[in-house]
Amino acid sequence: MPRAVREQQMMDAAVQTFGQRGYRAASMDEIAELAGVSKPLVYLYLNSKEELFTSCIQREAKALVAAVRSGVEPGLTADRQLWAGLRAFFTHTAENPDGWAVLHRQARTHGEPFATEVMVMRDEIVAFVTGLIGAAAREAHHDPALPDRDVSGLAQALVGAAESLAGWANDTQGVSAKEAAATLMNFSWAGLENLMHGRPWAPRAQAAARA
Repeated sequence: MPRAVREQQMMDAAVQTFGQRGYRAASMDEIAELAGVSKPLVYLYLNSKEELFTSCIQREAKALVAAVRSGVEPGLTADRQLWAGLRAFFTHTAENPDGWAVLHRQARTHGEPFATEVMVMRDEIVAFVTGLIGAAAREAHHDPALPDRDVSGLAQALVGAAESLAGWANDTQGVSAKEAAATLMNFSWAGLENLMHGRPWAPRAQAAARA
């Protein structure tokens, strides 16, 4: 068997073990047994447990970012692009629950260098969503009222909500990727649409003062 194929088998076994058992509890013996290889071969190919876990984070992060990017078709209206991106995100996390557990739970709770690897992925997704929201604002009117700072903040909030909702959806029986995406779309789009058309929410006293 080619080395690249064998390595992917080991990585698959590692992601499953780390995702279900956790980084601390997972052992190289378990990973080797699940992959159908000897433990020395795992160390030979993938080095230490820490390096193996880092490689798992990098692989799963790359796959998630690629799934979200490929899910959005150029030329769609702003709401359809956001909907497509959310569906791609929740479909991927639902179909790869162990990979999502590695990214969302394990990597973040075990400090450096793992947390940094996840933040690289998160920053890329936030930048992508920022672009979608900015494009939506430009679509709404030629002179967007949303400052860059507001667009960036909205993207951070949306990605954070998606991350939490994906964990909930994977832990809740019967929640489909489409339902999770629709939940977040309904929660976010009405507010985004109002902002893009110059109708931001304000406390009553402030709204009265403006009137």
